[in-house]
Amino acid sequence: MTHPCLRCGACCATYRVAFHWMETDAGGGIVPAALTEHLDPHRVNMHGTNAYEPRCRSLVGEVGKAAHCGVYDVRPSPCHDLQPAWENGTPSPQCDKARLRHGMPPLTPADFAL
Repeated sequence: MTHPCLRCGACCATYRVAFHWMETDAGGGIVPAALTEHLDPHRVNMHGTNAYEPRCRSLVGEVGKAAHCGVYDVRPSPCHDLQPAWENGTPSPQCDKARLRHGMPPLTPADFAL
């Protein structure tokens, strides 16, 4: 089974990814500061996500076809926190909203069946 997120990428092209600057390598964290932009005195956001039509610059590929995070191992906490719907047996309204915005149906438990 190919994980549904590797065909999707909708969340990376829907939401602003804002987080405390200390998650960046400049603050002792793991997210490369070069991939962020200043948002306010305490927060940064991933480049490209604070736009009218957000799309994280770290997203590789075409949304809905074949897309993945190019910096998955050093992604910030909001990316860790947004779970795909039904991956762990629970719904995810954020996942559903992002997929619908990009013309994809919400995930179902069957998307994670072996």
